[in-house]
Amino acid sequence: MGDTVRQVDYYYALVPDRPGEGLKVLGELKRAGVSLVAYCGFPAGRGKAQLDFVLEDAAALRSVAKRLGLKLSARKRALLVQGEDRAGAGADVLENLARQKINVVAGQAVCAGAGRWGMLLWVKPAAFKRASKALGV
Repeated sequence: MGDTVRQVDYYYALVPDRPGEGLKVLGELKRAGVSLVAYCGFPAGRGKAQLDFVLEDAAALRSVAKRLGLKLSARKRALLVQGEDRAGAGADVLENLARQKINVVAGQAVCAGAGRWGMLLWVKPAAFKRASKALGV
């Protein structure tokens, strides 16, 4: 079976870059019963961290963010690749994009266990449609 690729929405919030800030948000999402497709957190400079949330239910995220006083970004787009794990799976995806001269702004891949893998890809908005097409979406 081949990889599946789909367009996903994500939102981000900036929080103080200190212990427990990610837990505060993820804990509230858990209490609200919000299931994430993916999550990514990283330093954003000047004492801030950026938390990216990929999920199916944006309204639930907005509700939790409001309760926490978090300012969410506007809706952003990314590409989610999922499939059976194999050597070079990520390289195959990046090769397809490179052939089309599409630059990947950021990417994260993980072996999900049970023989599965996944990858999130961020490209510039102007390249999103071309990237989607290059990956068969």
